[in-house]
Amino acid sequence: MRVLITGVRGKTGSALADRLAPRDDAELWGGSSDPALVRDGRIVPVELSWDRPDAWPRANQGVDAVFVVVPLREDAPALVASYVATTSPSTHVVLLSERDPEQSGAHGWSATVERAVRESGRSWTILRPGWFMQVLTDTRFFGDQIADGAFTFPHADAPLAWIDTRDIAEVAELALTDRRHAGQTYELSGPEALLPDRTAALLSVALGRTVRHIALDMEEALDGLTGFERDLTEVTFERVRAGDFAVVTDAFRRLTGRPARSLEQFITDAAAAGAWPGTSPGDDDGAR
Repeated sequence: MRVLITGVRGKTGSALADRLAPRDDAELWGGSSDPALVRDGRIVPVELSWDRPDAWPRANQGVDAVFVVVPLREDAPALVASYVATTSPSTHVVLLSERDPEQSGAHGWSATVERAVRESGRSWTILRPGWFMQVLTDTRFFGDQIADGAFTFPHADAPLAWIDTRDIAEVAELALTDRRHAGQTYELSGPEALLPDRTAALLSVALGRTVRHIALDMEEALDGLTGFERDLTEVTFERVRAGDFAVVTDAFRRLTGRPARSLEQFITDAAAAGAWPGTSPGDDDGAR
């Protein structure tokens, strides 16, 4: 079967590619706005940009199943609907959505994306994960500040059930390759919900030095953001406060037969691999 991953170089897309690429029964196509950057020889690179719809039919040619990563932009519902319409009616669509999509900002932004997929005439599976553990190592999010000894996050009394993108990818692989998952929506989380102070404590142990949680107010958390990005971030942090991302589910265990990865194990492994800027494995301070 031919499987296409949109955003193959992203957090979940790359983890999913690592699972699908070794399979003998799958021909893996990797969508990217710059196919030259898809350098894994096991992946067929294809042009797939949300800004160039004329290339979508070529990217979807002969595809049996597609993993759709929703672009974080205001016009995502219309884009996803238009994109899915260029796939074959027999294509199975696995959508990476989010927890409680009805609460995702004005008019339920994520819920509207989900509805576009459900009403597309294609078979579908929807994944609704919580916050990715990988944002802790990503320099575009928390990576640099953690390396500097701080974890700045609003709402000190609001826990998160962090999930590893590798676990999301494992469920996505099942959904893409087994049509018995068609018509299902899976709520995904890690094995426990942790307060920000506990997250900082785990980081401190793994890095071998103190990482402090700093509770930002909303204006501080939104500093420098504008437009849709600011609005979406504000709504997301309000949902954190409301507990939308604190719910622990058993979907991953039911589907795979094993527990989801813990945040403690993720942080320990990431530190050992030198994931945070400014240090490297084997530094004298024990950080990695």
